[in-house]
Amino acid sequence: MKRVLILGAGTAGTMMANHLNRKLNKKEWTITIVDQYEKHYYQPGFLFIPFDIYSEKDVIKRKTDFIPKDVEYIKSAIELIEADKNQVVLKNDWVIPYDVLIIATGCEIVPGEVDGVMEAWRKDIFDFYTIEGSVALREKFKNWQGGKLVVHVTEMPIKCPVAPLEFVFLADWFFREKLKMRDKVELIYVTPLDGAFTKQRCSDTLSYLFPKKNIKMINNFSIPHVDEKNKKLISIDGKEVDYDLLVTVPVNMGSSVIERSDLGDELNFVPTDKHTLQSKQHENIFVIGDASDLPASKAGSVAHFEAEILTENILSYIANKPLTAHFDGHANCYIESGYNKALLIDFNYDIEPVEGTFPLPGVGPFSLLKESRINHLGKLAFKTIYWNMLLRGIPIPTVTAELKTSGKKLNNPANLS
Repeated sequence: MKRVLILGAGTAGTMMANHLNRKLNKKEWTITIVDQYEKHYYQPGFLFIPFDIYSEKDVIKRKTDFIPKDVEYIKSAIELIEADKNQVVLKNDWVIPYDVLIIATGCEIVPGEVDGVMEAWRKDIFDFYTIEGSVALREKFKNWQGGKLVVHVTEMPIKCPVAPLEFVFLADWFFREKLKMRDKVELIYVTPLDGAFTKQRCSDTLSYLFPKKNIKMINNFSIPHVDEKNKKLISIDGKEVDYDLLVTVPVNMGSSVIERSDLGDELNFVPTDKHTLQSKQHENIFVIGDASDLPASKAGSVAHFEAEILTENILSYIANKPLTAHFDGHANCYIESGYNKALLIDFNYDIEPVEGTFPLPGVGPFSLLKESRINHLGKLAFKTIYWNMLLRGIPIPTVTAELKTSGKKLNNPANLS
């Protein structure tokens, strides 16, 4: 029997286990998935916890609830990937050989990369990219009396690039409508980017929301240091931003096992062919989700689209056929803007977010690059889709892995590849 070994039972790894379990010949292949944690987190839901929209029970389930029974599940930390030997060493020195390896180890925040952050961690400096951070921030908000709330992005890439924007928009709504203290809160958004988002047209569209919501944006702000005693962000060129409460998105890095195994770049992301999802270093290693260095958003929707492409390419690889399935960088993201409204963006490597309708041309029901209530409802509905379809590798009707251009206003040449 030959083995497909999947490292990581998060979103990407779980989807691949489900896809391959249905497609591989079980007389010839076994599937093993390794992960050290028991809980599966719906990470997009972390955004809502500080604002009391979701609670812990909305975002936590058991990993084994979504892993097929035919798939061998090993609960263990991963010590080393020995790619030259086609084997993985687990923490208990158990060696697992493989014929095909799928790296789905994700990425994680590393707050200690910025000096001064850890000295005030979850006291005056918080994150919302972990369950612990979101819950701690919820408790902080319950007794906070107001002041300068700074929402800060350290550097790119990060998981879900729109999440910090959503946070600051929801904060405006939360303090105005729920706590009735918006007049006591000064909202400041600090980013290393030129504008609100990585894609220019989307950034231009979102920029109107900042003055509308009385949120100050400070861009091109690169930060090596936080003066936690005086509560100041200090940029590399000496600029300062004062805060009373700092909500930061720390440096995001790939798993430390990638560094130990000498398979990653300086941020521990694995160099990966952006179309085939095959490792650039080893032909029998494939990479999916946040673990790769692809120039695509690190988001669940991207992993969902990648999984469909990667399944085809792994089947081609084991059949000694060319890898003809190509991932186009497709990303689909809702952007909560507060007041029960949201925007939706749909784009890929070559086509920026544009206006239009999704998923059906001219019908929608979702509108692209425009605020609407139905987009907000779509964002909330995604949680149910995530648990019941996306994780299980079930196709979402009318939503394809490749970006559809129909229904999009592509009249601007800048949006064409």
